[in-house]
Amino acid sequence: MKLYLVRHGEAKPAEIDPSRGLTLKGIQDATKVAEFLANARLEVNEVFHSGKARAQETASIFAEHITVRSGVFDTEGLSPNDDPSIWTARLSRLAEDTMLVGHLPHLARLVSRLLSDDPKSLSIEFRPASVLCLSRSHAGWGLEWMIIPDILQ
Repeated sequence: MKLYLVRHGEAKPAEIDPSRGLTLKGIQDATKVAEFLANARLEVNEVFHSGKARAQETASIFAEHITVRSGVFDTEGLSPNDDPSIWTARLSRLAEDTMLVGHLPHLARLVSRLLSDDPKSLSIEFRPASVLCLSRSHAGWGLEWMIIPDILQ
């Protein structure tokens, strides 16, 4: 199983947009990364997002470009300060490639929990619209790759 962790694109400040939707740069960066992954023929069974506007918009952009077999879903447990053990438990029951679109610090804590079983032992920097790929084998989770918008043309 592959797990794709996506940090939402750059969001508008709350003073300008209380729902904190994506900025034009956030839309462009998410689109650039999604197009790159589409060219790599990325497929997932499902895309889950936190339900916050910036995560929902980012998830929609990715779903427009990559192949998503079962759909895009708003779900609990992906908000900025949620406990990463919520998703470590859910992931143990999933077998299909999955994408999670969320926020910091949650995504960094989730990666740390999956790779080292400690939500604070690793320091993972997720830039806006970046994607980190983990794979699960019989030995556990391993880091495959990470893409940030700045390295793509």
